[in-house]
Amino acid sequence: MHLLNLGILAHVDAGKTSLTERLLHSAGVIDEIGSVDAGSTATDTLALERRRGITIKSAVVSFPLDGVTVNLIDTPGHPDFIAEVERVLGVLDGAVLVVSAVEGVQAQTRVLMRTLRRLRIPTLIFVNKIDRRGADGTAVLEQMARRLSVPLVPMGEPAAPGTPAARFVPGLAPTAPDVLADHDDDLLAAYLDGSLADARVHTALAAQSRRALVHPVYFGSAITGAGVPELITGIEHLLPTADGDPAGPLSATVFKVERGPAGEKVAYARIFSGALRVRDRVPFGSGGAEDARADDGVRNAGGLDGPPYRPGGGRAVGRAVRRRAEGRVTGLSVFEAGTDVRRDQAGAGRIVKVWGLDGIRIGDALGRPGTAYRHHFAPPTLETVVVPGPGTGRRSLHLALTQLAEQDPLIGVRHDEQRGETSVSLYGEVQKEVVQATLAEEYGLDVTFRETTTLCIERPAGTGHAVEFNKKDGNPFLATVGLRVEPAPPGAGVEFRLEVELGSMPYAFFKAVEDTVRETLGQGLHGWRIPDCTVTMTHSGYSPRQSHAHQGFDKSMSSTGYDFRGLTPLVLTEALRRAGTLVHEPMHRFRLEAPVDTLGALLPVLARLGAVPETTDALGATGVLRGTVPAARVHELEQRLPGLTRGEGALETAFDHYAPVTRGTVPRRPRTDHNPLNRKEYLLNVSRRVGD
Repeated sequence: MHLLNLGILAHVDAGKTSLTERLLHSAGVIDEIGSVDAGSTATDTLALERRRGITIKSAVVSFPLDGVTVNLIDTPGHPDFIAEVERVLGVLDGAVLVVSAVEGVQAQTRVLMRTLRRLRIPTLIFVNKIDRRGADGTAVLEQMARRLSVPLVPMGEPAAPGTPAARFVPGLAPTAPDVLADHDDDLLAAYLDGSLADARVHTALAAQSRRALVHPVYFGSAITGAGVPELITGIEHLLPTADGDPAGPLSATVFKVERGPAGEKVAYARIFSGALRVRDRVPFGSGGAEDARADDGVRNAGGLDGPPYRPGGGRAVGRAVRRRAEGRVTGLSVFEAGTDVRRDQAGAGRIVKVWGLDGIRIGDALGRPGTAYRHHFAPPTLETVVVPGPGTGRRSLHLALTQLAEQDPLIGVRHDEQRGETSVSLYGEVQKEVVQATLAEEYGLDVTFRETTTLCIERPAGTGHAVEFNKKDGNPFLATVGLRVEPAPPGAGVEFRLEVELGSMPYAFFKAVEDTVRETLGQGLHGWRIPDCTVTMTHSGYSPRQSHAHQGFDKSMSSTGYDFRGLTPLVLTEALRRAGTLVHEPMHRFRLEAPVDTLGALLPVLARLGAVPETTDALGATGVLRGTVPAARVHELEQRLPGLTRGEGALETAFDHYAPVTRGTVPRRPRTDHNPLNRKEYLLNVSRRVGD
């Protein structure tokens, strides 16, 4: 039987989980449709999800169709949990994007559709809630055409929308040949000469839908079931099934990690080729999520990708870490008929749960390394310090947060040894509340949070060079290191180059310098991460291995990796100081609708918040402003908008880019390292040879 790994995506409250319940019920997997409000849905299994009525973690459930077994992945709709959606995208064969017929296209809808289009994931659109008061399917279709800017093919139209009797009337829209002809010259010719047959149109529709060239649109209601049978038919006939060679080498990707009742790690993986068996010894790692976490978050996110050192070459670009490990599979399950079932093996196309791989992380490849894990959405732009409550130890808190970060790599945990503080990076206040509740319920830890702050980055303002020579000018390390720092385009990542001969000193010393460069760039002159720059090693030198007669290796006279790891932060920081750095803050692109007569009061407020309106349009009595606003001021804008627009204003925002801080005091971030900005303090903390 064919397999289809299908994602259900939507903006919050579009009815995505309710649609999942309806699909499972229609397929005969569940006898009764669960309720989000009652906390009885099949995919919202966490107590916190049931209590809050929102999806927090992605969940997999399977159901059969006539010729296809569908592994359906329900994903969160709230933007605070976009990381859960991100990890699912790489394992999908197709998707259903749910849009509310009442709320219409939301900011999250546009973010999701842009990403689905960029990744060329075949996608059907289901306009839900046509039975709700205020539903207007025709208006939503026009809105999607205008604001999503994608080729749409309506598969019918809603009848009696906005009433409990609303239903879906199937029938290919008359505009379908026009849309399909844009990608099919033969169809266009037949259309123009009047010989186009309906069968030819349906064949082209299926072919183009599977290639993500067009997007069929269905209307219906997950609550009443209207339009769902037609959607199921579309899922079966218009989306591609999983491919992959079951006899080929094993290649799978981990997209979710959770912990079982005994604290053991359980990995969810999509098998792209080969087969996985219980008792197999499986290599994993390399290209994991930690390698890509330093992405800038620009729209075409880059990472620390590149080839490793090439022996004998004069230039090297590589990851800071290429982690490979091996483990034995102790348990395996696949998804069938609404549950997961233990199996001894699983082949290409399957989504599996795997036990026994203790060091596994999200984004890891099982078997043959595949495409490196990349970020498709913006990184978190907020940070908060987690404050332990009475009876909560800092060590226990740090361990618990580290385990949460295993399940969500975009929760960046940052520990400050000097202040005894741990901070986490987040997407929003709802996510912070979920972290707090999770720590209380799963770990028994009582915590509060300090005020949320914005995460900035730094970029080199120019080029800077510094060098320290072995045994000269107060250098206590037996090493020579020279580094030049240059700016790089946003999203380029960190590139490490050599202008010295690779054979001029042991490879381990070059590797120590590169790894330390990447680590040191986590905190620039103002304490913020530097995600994009080129660092070139211009000078190198070391003290060869020395030994006294009959006494063996003498560390006091011979260079070690410690010397290069200790000296590199001083040299790199001095090069950055000479180059200068600029702090950049996250900027959101906004779309604001408000009555035209309120714009006069609204524009000065936008200016005071640092927002820059770029375009202004009028839609009758409504004005539409588009522009950018600092992420740090979005919350204040949301709070002030109702009072400025008589409650009629509507604001959409989404991360767009980083821009230099030009207003007020340049923000600084407390350092968590040994502070190479202060040479004396640094050497006291680090150097074992001070005073030699």
